Amino acid sequence: MSWNPALDPDCPTGDAVDSIETVIVPRARDLGDFEVRRALPAPKRQMVGPFIFFDQMGPAEFVTGQGIDIRPHPHIGLSTVTYLYKGKFHHRDSLGTDQWIEPGAVNLMTAGYGVTHSERVDDEMLKAPYDLFGIQTWIALPEELEEAPADFVHAPKDALPLMQGEGKQVRLILGNAWGERAPVKTPSEMFYADALLDAGAQIPLPDEHEDRGVYVVEGEVSIAGQTFDKGQMMVFRPGDRVSMRAGPAGARILLLGGATLNGPRHIWWNFVASSKDKIDAAKEAWRAGDWAHGRFQLPPTDKNEFTPLPD
Repeated sequence: MSWNPALDPDCPTGDAVDSIETVIVPRARDLGDFEVRRALPAPKRQMVGPFIFFDQMGPAEFVTGQGIDIRPHPHIGLSTVTYLYKGKFHHRDSLGTDQWIEPGAVNLMTAGYGVTHSERVDDEMLKAPYDLFGIQTWIALPEELEEAPADFVHAPKDALPLMQGEGKQVRLILGNAWGERAPVKTPSEMFYADALLDAGAQIPLPDEHEDRGVYVVEGEVSIAGQTFDKGQMMVFRPGDRVSMRAGPAGARILLLGGATLNGPRHIWWNFVASSKDKIDAAKEAWRAGDWAHGRFQLPPTDKNEFTPLPD
């Protein structure tokens, strides 16, 4: 039996005649060199389908000598996907993956029982200013996959389905929607799409998925007479047929959702799990720091430092 937060008596569903169940205004966090706006998890919504974490990074302009520099750190119980509009950075993980993350490409890292990765820019990029703008999401895993082996899959931009017409370009990042399916296998049924809309262009939500949401990246959209600006996420009731129209300056939106999981998830630091015991076990394994024989290893090409366990 699936757990849908929209049907949970402890999670308000809003006005009964309104197809929009929740509007989320992300919380902004200043990381020093750039700002992150977090839409998920939110007070009234932990997940949209299996999407449990949703951060907008930037847009930011790094000056010479500055850039993304995230030391090796661990994950369990989730898949990460970073979708960039501008900029790039270097992903290295404990599987031996050494991959640049670039605009429009998909890089799906599934942590399962445990994986470690870093995200950095190299010395050449630090020699000049550069821009960064993108979205980073986590996908909570079904309970039966929480302790599966880690994995990493890359798909270039040109491998993703692109649907065009009637003033819109829609690139399917993950999953299935509008009769298309993206090439990267996902841990559960979902959809994740990047839509660029001309002024006045309309797009329907895919109706084959239980849980669905939309995030406005740029511009504005109107739904049933209401207007929503950039930086807002709308979550919709299951089963409703929903269409949206871009504003006079057009819009860029991300559409996401999918099958709900069997219950809420615990989140602590970079760990996601269906039980607190799994979180506690991961904490102890990272604290132990047995990189040679323990649960976590460091990336073989980035093993000289790591992020300590928070207090």
